Amino acid sequence: MAELKNDRFIRALLKQDVDVTPVWMMRQAGRYLPEYREVRQEAGSFMDLCQNPELACEVTLQPLRRYALDAAILFSDILTIPDAMGLGLYFEQGEGPKFKKPVQTPADVEDLEVISTEKDLPYVLDAVKLIRKALNGSVPLIGFSGSPWTVATYMVEGGSSKEFANIKSMMMNTPEVMHELLGKLADSVTDYLNAQIRAGAQAVQIFDTWGGALSAHAYETFSLNYMKKIVSGLVREHEGHRVPVILFTKNGGHWLEKIVESDCDCVGLDWTIPINEARARVGDKVALQGNMDPAVLYGGDDIIRNEIALILKQFGHGNGHVFNLGHGIHQFVNPDHVTTFVDAVHELSAQYHQ
Repeated sequence: MAELKNDRFIRALLKQDVDVTPVWMMRQAGRYLPEYREVRQEAGSFMDLCQNPELACEVTLQPLRRYALDAAILFSDILTIPDAMGLGLYFEQGEGPKFKKPVQTPADVEDLEVISTEKDLPYVLDAVKLIRKALNGSVPLIGFSGSPWTVATYMVEGGSSKEFANIKSMMMNTPEVMHELLGKLADSVTDYLNAQIRAGAQAVQIFDTWGGALSAHAYETFSLNYMKKIVSGLVREHEGHRVPVILFTKNGGHWLEKIVESDCDCVGLDWTIPINEARARVGDKVALQGNMDPAVLYGGDDIIRNEIALILKQFGHGNGHVFNLGHGIHQFVNPDHVTTFVDAVHELSAQYHQ
């Protein structure tokens, strides 16, 4: 495997010195890019795109052709695992993901089997291998999964939800069933991420999109504990290098100290917590990733640059910062604004690394 020509993303995650703050974006391969929409149309459906390694590789690389990003992230979906469990994932226009067979009874949970990624999701691993080869060491490749709690919300609700009535009812009334489901998902995610690492992912991120919908006690019991279990089971060294782990809980700023105890290398932040406050609370224990509000990219160049300057100033001098949005890029953002964003992070951050 080619040595990394640009390793500042990995170095920042490991709290090593860098020349400028590295930057990438959640959902950087996606609907805001016209070239992505063309490939998506060619694929026929979103899942067809995910399941075609050549096309998944192509859309992973698209943003890197436009922007000086410091990392690529595998193009896939957090719901590949429940799809591999036989729940019948499909996407309805404008409504997001749905499952033909939601998991709503103890028998449904009992019937689920922990996945074997090599056997059940070979297209994901084929995509990782293709992307890693195509990158040829230019930047690192990030693998990812959803957290057990977040994936479970879709499985139990049968799709997206605002109230989480079904899963919270399961959690309250039959916690043992909830734990059985989350345990199977944690084992599946561990296998999935380790398979991605063996196939070539050089860092991994766990997306806990809906952890913030829980109370503090429920978050620790039903979300964080299962992410900790995953982290403890991950391959942390591969190809002679450390494989950093990022945990990202949306609306998880209240629980930073608890998240740090997971033994992750980096905590992802959304935009609801100032990064200087987060840094003061975690100290030198982990790197921080984030945390610009994606809506700032609707603004003009001056607005974008000013916000970046503020976040960099708040973080201050020293290592351990990966610049990112506080959540995924919005689909209606002007792609030219991303050029401003990426270039400004590099330009304005140099002074903090001297």
